[in-house]
Parts: sequence; C-alpha cells; structure tokens
Amino acid sequence: MVIGQDNSDLIKAEKIENYYGFSNPISGHDLLSSGIEQTERLGTKVLTSEVVGILYDEEFIVKTVEGQYRTKAVILATGSKRNVQKIKGIEKYEKKGISYCAICDGFFYKNKDVAVLGDGEYAISEALELANVANKITILSNGTESRETRHPKIVYNNKKIREFRGNESYIEKVEFEDDTSLDVSGIFIAEGTASSTDLAKKLGINIEKNAIKVDESMCTNIPGIFACGDCTGGLAQISKAVYEGTIAGLSAIAFVKQKK
Repeated sequence: MVIGQDNSDLIKAEKIENYYGFSNPISGHDLLSSGIEQTERLGTKVLTSEVVGILYDEEFIVKTVEGQYRTKAVILATGSKRNVQKIKGIEKYEKKGISYCAICDGFFYKNKDVAVLGDGEYAISEALELANVANKITILSNGTESRETRHPKIVYNNKKIREFRGNESYIEKVEFEDDTSLDVSGIFIAEGTASSTDLAKKLGINIEKNAIKVDESMCTNIPGIFACGDCTGGLAQISKAVYEGTIAGLSAIAFVKQKK
C-alpha cells in the first residue's frame, strides 16, 4: 500500500527534460499520474490520506486520518517540505517562471537575469548553480542582512518584497516596498526546508541536517523502517529518488522474508 497526499513538489514541475526515457518534455503532474496508474495496475493499493502516526505492536501500525493499517515494514518517502514566504504572486506564478530547483530548471534561463528567494546557504548554493547558465543572479533576502558570495554574477538585494508581478503567462518583475522594482525572467525559491522529518523524530529515527539518516540499504536506525528520496537529503532529483526507492523496496522485501 502507498499512502500519501496530493501535494508532491513533482506536481509543480512544468517541464521535465533531464529524466531518462522521454523523447519530449513531460510535466511533473503527468509523470506522477503515470506512475500511480502503473503501480495500481501491478496490484498496489494507493490511498490518498494523511499519516498522523506510526506505532509498534509486534508489527508497525500506520495511523491515518481515516483509519489504521498493520504492516511488517515501512518506507518513508515523504519528500522535503519547503519553506515558502507568503508573498503576493508566488502561487499565481508557480509553473510560470517560479521554480523550486535550480539544477532542474536552470538551463531554461540561459543568459537571462533571474532571482533566488532566500537568505541562507541553500539560497547561495542555488545561485551558484544558476551562475553556470544565467546572466545575472540576484539573491532576494527580503529584509534580512545581506551575505558575501564573491561571485561576479551574483548580487544581493535585501529590500522588503511587496509582490511578484507579470503577465498572464509569465513572471516579469519583483516589486519592493520602497516602490522600486527588479526585472527578472525567473525566480527560484530557496528558503531551506521546513522539517519533513517530524514523523521520523516521533519514532526516534536518527536525523542529520534536517534529513532522515539511512545506511547503504536505506534502512534507518529502527529495523523495518526505511527511507528514500528527498527526505534523506542530498540531490533533489527524480533519478536519485527512484534509485533510493529501488534499494529501499528490495531491503524491505528482504526484511519481511527474514521475519517469516
């Protein structure tokens, strides 16, 4: 059984061009839908629900809003929830110039001026990734203190943001509280990640740098609980999640067989 909610970051991807096997770009929504149809065809039950807790009583008990399910093994593939400031225009221009992954979408902005929203190490790393393709990158710290990057293409702007504006099809500029504005072709959200590991912490699973710690078998420190994908940290790419998911699945099968 797969239990989850319809809020995957994959849905926000307008075009995916760097995942093997597709001659033309595919949207994140279509890729996710195809995957769900595939797993249902193979006999997996897919339940749209929120997991509120996991208990242990000889087996794991996965509790959801609607009910609970007993299982011998659990794979956590919860992704990584991102912090997103409540700035007017963010939701309107998702898929229309606002992105959440520089390494995924950066090449769409070759020789263009872009911005990165954030004020931490994550924002700097995304800006440095974009510096390989973009013309100029402005880090929007939105009122917090500027930091030093020492890169000729990267500048800081710590003005308070009022709104993201554009036409009906695409974002065009950032408007600030002091009535000035910045023209941009795209904006990358890089405000770190809100902890997607609350459930893991409640179970006593080891967390390192806001990610679930796993071994080479994708096993956590609790036997029978595995993790894969963005929630384990590292590269936030579909290929990485699929690779780790394969290992986690095989490890879970081996664990269940050992219990018989």
